[in-house]
Amino acid sequence: MPSTTSVLASCCSALAATPPRLVRPRRRDGRLLASITDAGVPSASTAVRLTALPQARQKVPAAVIAEGVRTGRRLAIGMTTFLVEHPRARFLIDPALGHDVHARVLPELPGPLRIVVTPDRPVLGLIEALDRAGHRPEDLDFAVPTHLHWDHVAGLTEIGGLAVLTTEIERAHALDGPDVPLGYVRGPLLDREIDTYTLSGPPVLTFAASLDLFGDGSVVLVDLSGHTPGSIGVLLAVEGGRRVLLTGDAIWHGLQARLLRQKAPFPGRLVDADREATFATVHRLHALPETIEILASHDRDAATPWTRLAV
Repeated sequence: MPSTTSVLASCCSALAATPPRLVRPRRRDGRLLASITDAGVPSASTAVRLTALPQARQKVPAAVIAEGVRTGRRLAIGMTTFLVEHPRARFLIDPALGHDVHARVLPELPGPLRIVVTPDRPVLGLIEALDRAGHRPEDLDFAVPTHLHWDHVAGLTEIGGLAVLTTEIERAHALDGPDVPLGYVRGPLLDREIDTYTLSGPPVLTFAASLDLFGDGSVVLVDLSGHTPGSIGVLLAVEGGRRVLLTGDAIWHGLQARLLRQKAPFPGRLVDADREATFATVHRLHALPETIEILASHDRDAATPWTRLAV
């Protein structure tokens, strides 16, 4: 992992860069926006059922999430696992947290970063979250993290043997080499089957590449690289003919896509691997048609309507 000294230096640099951006946020790229085209969505021959499993919560100043938002308002954010039920498989998107994440996973992160990202207590473990929604770990077929940062895989510590699907570039970035990149942990992924894929399909909506996971248009993975090299979004065809795009951490909150704002330098510079590519992805999210419902992984209010408790 990066040294404490280097992380502290990065934190200080990001903090120093933040106040000017709160007054003058980065301007949108009009030329890029004008170049974005909408390739549409593939027709879906079936629909999936989406369930949000909230596990932890925090409140963060809006100006940290979307630079330049001049308000004292604090946004409700969360750490959430998403369960998708398809006729051929039941799987998790972003298995976020285990009940013992503070003791078992967070110590893998450098100390200064831990201070910034540690969720409030209590944390609801993944198995208990599944149980509250009426599901069991043995019912799951695999997990699809939008990327491999710690808070999108830590829940795997509770479900041994569950296979993970990720892009090859994301797998290599997270697991190859002697140093663990900032924001990643390896513990939850060790001794686990990891299957990789490439986004070899055609453009979908405003995104350049895709992969139709089941070949029926119901679960389409799209390229949201920038936050991490292999970040993806998951476009779901859900009941009622609606389309929902789970964006992972390409944005932390729907406010960013609406206003076309990047994360503030602190903590954006610490967590976005490529700030230019991340901002370009925010443009592509901003340009989506209104019929696409954006569901950012940390947007607690957006996830709430998808929370289903067993009765």
